[in-house]
Parts: sequence; C-alpha cells; structure tokens
Amino acid sequence: MEPQQPDTAQSISADEIALYDRQIRLWGVKAQEKLRSANILLITFRALANEVAKNLVLAGIGSLTIIDHESVTEEDLGAQFFINEEHLGQNRAQAAAASVRAMNPRVQLHIDTEDIHQKQPEYFTQFDITIATELDFATYTTINAACRIANRPFYAAGLHGFYGFVFADLISHDFVIERSKSNVQSTTQETPTRSILNITTKKESDKVIEMVTKRETYSPLILANTSPLPDEFTRIARKRKQVTPLLTCLRALWEYQKLSAGAIPTFSRQDLESFTKLANDLHQELKLDIATLDAGFLRSFLQNLGSELSPVAAFVGGSLAQDVINVLSAREQPLQNMLLFDGEKSVAPIYPLHPFFPPELPSVLAAVPPLANPIPLDNEPAMTV
Repeated sequence: MEPQQPDTAQSISADEIALYDRQIRLWGVKAQEKLRSANILLITFRALANEVAKNLVLAGIGSLTIIDHESVTEEDLGAQFFINEEHLGQNRAQAAAASVRAMNPRVQLHIDTEDIHQKQPEYFTQFDITIATELDFATYTTINAACRIANRPFYAAGLHGFYGFVFADLISHDFVIERSKSNVQSTTQETPTRSILNITTKKESDKVIEMVTKRETYSPLILANTSPLPDEFTRIARKRKQVTPLLTCLRALWEYQKLSAGAIPTFSRQDLESFTKLANDLHQELKLDIATLDAGFLRSFLQNLGSELSPVAAFVGGSLAQDVINVLSAREQPLQNMLLFDGEKSVAPIYPLHPFFPPELPSVLAAVPPLANPIPLDNEPAMTV
C-alpha cells in the first residue's frame, strides 16, 4: 500500500496542542506542525528501529511506513518490545503494527512486507526522510544514492551488541538556532561544511537574541566511508589516541561485507585473519596509532556482531529519533555526520567524515608496521555476548 500524505491543510488543533503540550513548549507550534506533516520510512524492524519508531510516533509525526520482509524469530524476542512469543513466525513488521498504532492512533502507520532490495529508486521519493537500519554496506549505499537522486535526507544505523552507529546524509540542510547577541562578528564559514546564511535579531526582556540561519552540507555514505578524519582529530598525538577504534572496526566490517556478499566474519581462522588485516590497513589509512587498535577491542567487536542489547538500542535509537525531530523542525544543530556509540565505555563521539584531506602527518606514523594477526587464535574458544 502506498502511504497517503498527511493532511496539512489545517493548523494544529487544540486537542493536539494539549496532547503534545510538553514538546510544543520545547520546540514550538510551528515545529510541531512540521512534524505532523512528515512522512517517514523505517527499514528493518528490529530493536533499534523499535526505539526509533517509539520516539517518532510519540512525537506526533504524520505518517510512518515500516518495511521488513523477515519473520519473527526467538532471537528477536530478546531486545524488542513490540513483539512476544505469540508472534513467532509472523512477519516482523505486521506483528508489531498493533502495538505501534496503540502508542499514538493519530499517526498513519503503513506496513510493507516486501524485500527492500526489490524496491526501485522511485520508491524513496515519496518519503521526507528514509531511515535504514541493520543492513549491509552495499544496501545502505544503494538506498542513500536513491535518496540523493530524490533530494531526500537519509540515515543509516545499526547495532552490534555493545556498539552502535548512526550516519546522516541530509545533502544540504538549513536550520535556525537562537543565541544571545555577541559582540564578536560571526564568520560566514564556521566549518568546512557549515556556513551562516543570515542573522536577524529580536528583543526578549532586556536581552537581544540572534536568530542565526545556518546551512550544513553533507557527503554520501560511500564517500564518508573512505574519507579521512579531520585534522583536529589526528594532528596531536593525544587527540589521535582518543579516536575510538570502533570507527576502524566498522569500516573493516563494511569492507569485509563487500568481499563476502554481505556476510559478517565468523570465528574461523581465515575470517579472523582477513578481518584483522583489513582493520590494521584501515586504521593506518586513518592516520591513527596502531597501538590503539588492540587485540582485546578487535575480539570484543567481533563477538558482538549481529547481536542486540536493549540499553544500546535505547541510546542509539533515541539519538537518531531526536536528530530526525531536529531536522524536521529545522531547529538545533543536526548530526554531522557519523555518531559511534561504545556501550562498554559509555562514549558517543561524533566524527565529520568528508573527502577533505588534512595535511600529511610526519612519516613516522606510516612507517609503523601493522600487526600480522593481533587476535590470538590458538586454543581460544569463540566467545559470545
């Protein structure tokens, strides 16, 4: 079924103002009106998408389309809250539909049980934002390309046990922030991707408030995935050591999937050696100290692949949904452009990954040889989360 566009002819009603009172106090009636007209596509309905759907539906978006062709399995019951044992064997999206609708009957909910791989590029033109979760790299980039052709914002996100990520490609996004008027003149170009388009002022009590319109420009995932870290993360040794090795491991996973038709590495000797070599090579491409990519983290990342943890899903899904709300309301600084979450360390750094190459670091870094195989293989049983 093709989702119908929400009716935006009428302004938000009094009962809607009462229903969404708390959030209207946060972002205003105009922002809420933008939310109620939004048509969102959510791909793959697992634990992460559960959290995204919950937050967007409760916020009062206009329409949500969930597409998932897979059936509910016992593994799905561990971290998802819209399904239970009675739904085993049923389509994952259809099984959750009644519970999603019950959260906010005002939101139009559409369920699509087709395989996302069968959708043509035109399919994505009908949605204001596409959120793709738990897919392989090739599928992410294919959908991202279709969204770019349609000039539609795109998010990719996924979980691997204690680890998770959110990537945003908003193409070009304008937003407004409010701040106290500064005596220092603002620069037109704040960062390589962010510029100031306009500044107006208003008076509140005795304060002069600036309304600053900014524009962020984005890169697609296929370019961001091969882009260097900005100079601010690699210029100083202390900063380099703070860069999470999760970025390297995620890139290594996606590179592995390119070579294995979307599969994830197992604990076979061949897979471990292949993944380790990819990770070492990519870590050095990022100009990071090889010592920060230790065997313990590599092992932990591999042991977490394909699993879901509710607390990690809650954080990553909540962060993604909040960014979508910010983008729809055109308020606040949006994600630029890769958020990585390490649940073991409880850190969530954001890296702006774009094909802007920083100055070369001293050649001593490039001369450090990669470890041939930092994951001990002999006499070590595979561990599970």
